[in-house]
Amino acid sequence: MSNLESIQVKNNKAKKMMLWFGMISITMTFAGLTSAFIVSSSRPDWLESFVLPGWFTLSTISILLSSLFFQLAKFKLDQYIRVSLPENINIYLEKNNVNIFLGLTILSAIIFIVSQFLGFDEIISQGYYFTGPESSVTTSYIYVLVFVHLAHLFAGIIVLTVVTTRFNRKKYEKNKLGFEMALIFWHFLGALWIYLFFFIKYFS
Repeated sequence: MSNLESIQVKNNKAKKMMLWFGMISITMTFAGLTSAFIVSSSRPDWLESFVLPGWFTLSTISILLSSLFFQLAKFKLDQYIRVSLPENINIYLEKNNVNIFLGLTILSAIIFIVSQFLGFDEIISQGYYFTGPESSVTTSYIYVLVFVHLAHLFAGIIVLTVVTTRFNRKKYEKNKLGFEMALIFWHFLGALWIYLFFFIKYFS
């Protein structure tokens, strides 16, 4: 292994470690928030019969689909790299397939965000606000959990946009690390939401 290859391997390992540290940090944040949620559920003013709006179920389905589409984009990327030869006519088809699945990933993410806000519209229509006299400790915790997750998801969408741009600039033909790290982070955000969704449904 040449010195250049050795440096590249070390850089890749460092980037992966930073990603994992970031995901562990996010996990610890939500562990603290959900622990506080459980402790607060014993308060006398806790809502015992609150039902999470159906829009959040739609958002759960959409984020699952987004992970599936992103994984398919990775599969098509691998095929694209394998056929990436000047004389191979399949290269254009495979490139389009990658872009299609990346586009579907972003579209599913947008549906996720829209359905989340529609869910909050329904909560507000029930008379529960984030703060103030018309707020509830139960729904206030739900606001916090969902909005903190949404903040990370917005970061994920920025990453998706960067990945799509870099792919079309042929940045992943020799090194797919950025694409793979984005995929891991997106799956993490999806898994995190699945956890939050069932946690809120069970404890609220």
